[in-house]
Amino acid sequence: MTSFFGVAGQPSEEDVQRARLAKRLIWAGFLLAREERASHGSAAVLIDVTYGDRGIREARSAGIRFAIPVEDSGREEFGFESPRWAELLDEVDPSWAKALVRYDPEGDPAVNARQRAALGELSDHCRKTDRGFMLEVLVPPSPSRLEAVEGERGRFDREVRADLTVRGIAEIQETGVEPNLWKLEGFEEPADYERVAAAARSGGRDQVGCIILGRGEDAAAVERWLRAGAGVPGVVGWAIGRTIWWDPLRAYFAGADSSEDEAVDRIAANYRHFVDVDESAVARRG
Repeated sequence: MTSFFGVAGQPSEEDVQRARLAKRLIWAGFLLAREERASHGSAAVLIDVTYGDRGIREARSAGIRFAIPVEDSGREEFGFESPRWAELLDEVDPSWAKALVRYDPEGDPAVNARQRAALGELSDHCRKTDRGFMLEVLVPPSPSRLEAVEGERGRFDREVRADLTVRGIAEIQETGVEPNLWKLEGFEEPADYERVAAAARSGGRDQVGCIILGRGEDAAAVERWLRAGAGVPGVVGWAIGRTIWWDPLRAYFAGADSSEDEAVDRIAANYRHFVDVDESAVARRG
């Protein structure tokens, strides 16, 4: 919640309590949306251990699958948040360990090699402990790549990122890193999803899936990505966070005539909206 509250350095007790409240409202919104939709048996959540301990307990009690992140989110190069990451996974026992890595196959080879080595440790541990492994891969545009598209991030996303993602997946797999789920940035065209999903499932990895992340973009962009990926073999779901809860929580913490119940209702409504978008798109594809 650092970016949401704008906290720099060590959080105060007030900051901690606000973060816990925010997590509780998000969790309540998820539960409300899940209760209202019988098709949500496959729904799962990403919960951080620091502020989401209550959600973890309730998810386990309710039989809801959940993932916990293990990365140090403030670093450009992948690193574990805690040197006790393996013990933490064994203690919390999530359905998936989730790691986020920024990976440019044309980036610094030494950085890429160190990241693959660390991810390999995580992959091996998950395999040995029979735990799912979710790998979130962000492909940032290098300065030269951005210059080649005249500084337009949208052009980079449309014209370049899918190729780099395919190459990145192959490099990561070649060193023995084997996620069950690849959590990837969305694409505008079904053909890009097809190429990326085929890379994730190459070499007999037929059970591997890809899920679409929201990247904090506005609802219109996320809707386009869901519609483009709907029905593509290997694209098995989505993981949308900030696009769902950012505005409701902003209104609540700003005191903009928003009660806790109203914030929860808005979060649930946003969640249901994206379920509807995805299900209708899949239905249209047949």
